[in-house]
Amino acid sequence: MTSVMTGDVDLIDELRMRRWARENYVPRSERQNGWHWVVLDEMTKKDVEGPVSESSVAHSTWLKS
Repeated sequence: MTSVMTGDVDLIDELRMRRWARENYVPRSERQNGWHWVVLDEMTKKDVEGPVSESSVAHSTWLKS
């Protein structure tokens, strides 16, 4: 059994799953309870944050340059 299956996740795996969850976000009604708790947790965090506006994306892109 892998560490992901037992609930023990190392930091790198957790960060990868959180990034995946943000890039593949789906509304709460379309989520499956069998998904890993890290994925569900990150999608729930994104629910609270709300949608990202175009102006905030443009601002963050400007800050990076």
